[in-house]
Amino acid sequence: MATCVLLQHFHVSDSCFSRTPYLQSSRTSQLSKLRPGGSSIRCQSTSTDKQKSRNLLDNASNLLTNFLSGGSIGSMPVAEGAVSDLFGRPLFFSLYDWFIEHGSVYKLAFGPKAFVVVSDPIVARHILRENIFGYDKGVLADILEPIMGKGLIPADLDTWKQRRRVIAPGFHALYLEAMTKVFTECSERAILKFEKLLEGEHLHGAETIELDLEAEFSNLALDIIGLGVFNYDFGSVTKESPVIKAVYGTLFEAEHRSTFYIPYWKVPLARWIVPRQRKFQSDLKVINDCLDGLIKNAKETRQETDVEKLQQRDYQNLKDASLLRFLVDMRGADVDDRQLRDDLMTMLIAGHETTAAVLTWAVFLLAQNPSKMKKAQAEIDSVLGQGRISFESLKKLEYIRLIVAESLRLYPQPPLLIRRSLKSDSLPGGYKGKKDGHSIPAGTDIFLSVYNLHRSPYFWDRPHEFEPERFLVPRNSDIEGWSGFDPSRSPGALYPNEIVADFAFLPFGGGPRKCVGDQFALMESTIALTMLLQKFDVELKGGPESVELVTGATIHTKNGLWCRVMKRSDLH
Repeated sequence: MATCVLLQHFHVSDSCFSRTPYLQSSRTSQLSKLRPGGSSIRCQSTSTDKQKSRNLLDNASNLLTNFLSGGSIGSMPVAEGAVSDLFGRPLFFSLYDWFIEHGSVYKLAFGPKAFVVVSDPIVARHILRENIFGYDKGVLADILEPIMGKGLIPADLDTWKQRRRVIAPGFHALYLEAMTKVFTECSERAILKFEKLLEGEHLHGAETIELDLEAEFSNLALDIIGLGVFNYDFGSVTKESPVIKAVYGTLFEAEHRSTFYIPYWKVPLARWIVPRQRKFQSDLKVINDCLDGLIKNAKETRQETDVEKLQQRDYQNLKDASLLRFLVDMRGADVDDRQLRDDLMTMLIAGHETTAAVLTWAVFLLAQNPSKMKKAQAEIDSVLGQGRISFESLKKLEYIRLIVAESLRLYPQPPLLIRRSLKSDSLPGGYKGKKDGHSIPAGTDIFLSVYNLHRSPYFWDRPHEFEPERFLVPRNSDIEGWSGFDPSRSPGALYPNEIVADFAFLPFGGGPRKCVGDQFALMESTIALTMLLQKFDVELKGGPESVELVTGATIHTKNGLWCRVMKRSDLH
């Protein structure tokens, strides 16, 4: 039960959304100086009666927490009043408030359970890299296992080690270079669709179209994942099919399970009695049947060879350059169909959600910063003109790549990383924390707040501002244990990463369990954004205050990102 409560309804109403590209909220005037948006808008009720009842609830919750788990986690600040603060606000915004109030490592008192919240790169580095095998995915694996099985995200450590060794080589340089063509061709479908819609509107005297770009990006990302990973064309930009409906049904169920209070789907017979669970099982069967067919076809045409030779194939002219082809053809990597299906399902869900969210928030931020949009378009015109993008030209689109990175900093996907200690450990104290750190027992659930890390006022200048240029400037550190920000620390990297920021920037995690498809996702986002801005100007239809934010597996909008799309006025 606690595992679902802690990820409950990350929702923010539009009355809490500020004119700036982040949310406004206030608990105390002291905190407002460091919190996004200041203190002019409140998200919580100040009714005296409600406050009294919430105080009673808080006291009862904290007494229960201290009685059942308070002594099991080492002495650290406690975020009390957690239950009432979660009413009507997203969890990760409350985590930010308590971070500013209590410091980099604190305990979240939550009914019969306590969680350790980490908002510090020094501690994050310890968990993700220095003591990687002392932690697993904990409650996240519990939620995702029915959908992703033993895929890379929910897999236990032994399975993860085995599958990582097989999958990681598949994302090699020649494959990613070949994927540039896939990313471009899929993006061209979306661009052509927009142009046709504009032509239709132009016949009626209109120069703009109104589109939910989040939905369009979601369709585009699904097409890219299908072709790049499975060699399957969903065609979702222009049509709908039973497989597409099943994919979205599964995505919605994954989000439902991460935001619902009680894991009722674990109740015996629930999968047959509860209508939405019956639909979920039906959706899974449609997708699994599709994947099974693709796996069967790939195995029937298998050309087994060593991994080095697989990486040297002529991917530019290969009819099937998919990751599935690589995995099936790899010598010595035989695996049953179920494991392959779990691998593919994981990449389908995780890869699709992340890319759609990155593009959504990149456009949301650019629409509020027209000068930065024009700067991006000027770079595109200089590098590409009206020509097609290539792998080599992508390397020259520096500002576009930094926009993608900055969008991930402000809206990390996901905003929380979840871990559980497999054995007792001693966490570093972090910045301004206890010198001797914090002892935690085995079984401790930990929230690594990527949102807090990315917006920390201690490790970033103007942390809530949209400034893609920040990644070009080194930042020396006077913080003991943190080596600062240095772009030269990761030579040859196209995008900023956890190495250049010494774990203050974790767009795809860090350490051995870092997302294996990070470059795939970053490149497809860059190409799709480039092709959109190459042809069109974009404005928010109702202003930023009309965009409601919700969070399941990723941060996305409640009702879509509705924009006015028009042909660029400066093109001749």
